[in-house]
Amino acid sequence: MIDATLKLDDQIRELAGQFVSKQHALFLGRGPSFPVALEGALKLKEISYIHAEAYAAGELKHGPLALVDDGMPVVAVAPNDALLEKLKSNLQEVRARGGKLYVFADPDTGFESGDGIEVMRMPEHVENLQIPMVYTIPLQLLAYHVAVLKGTDVDQPRNLAKSVTVE
Repeated sequence: MIDATLKLDDQIRELAGQFVSKQHALFLGRGPSFPVALEGALKLKEISYIHAEAYAAGELKHGPLALVDDGMPVVAVAPNDALLEKLKSNLQEVRARGGKLYVFADPDTGFESGDGIEVMRMPEHVENLQIPMVYTIPLQLLAYHVAVLKGTDVDQPRNLAKSVTVE
């Protein structure tokens, strides 16, 4: 599945062009997808310097929904799991406020690209224990390609220390 996911690289590179001029991004996930959303937001801010936050999609109405408009991309992690229908409801709230959705989804989730929504079709159904391994890859690739397009140094991000150097 990881090999198949890596084959999405060209599509993700194209998608990255839509993030280059943005100042903020919101990442959403539910259940095992939430930590994946956290990782996606972290990587985007670390190497592209775009402010990015991740939220548990069920908490959307507790703050971040107020920030959603057509200028803030919203990235959703959407495997076909027990929480899919609840996630779809959350994403309808985003669309109702003019938010542009970028949904990374299993093929059988029913998501279709259209007005205000771009679907990145993951290679096949991903089981719960596989979600972090498979879904993290495209979000990291997205951050990487956005950073490269912006001209930031992905090998030495500013103000970032990967080890503890002081107490």
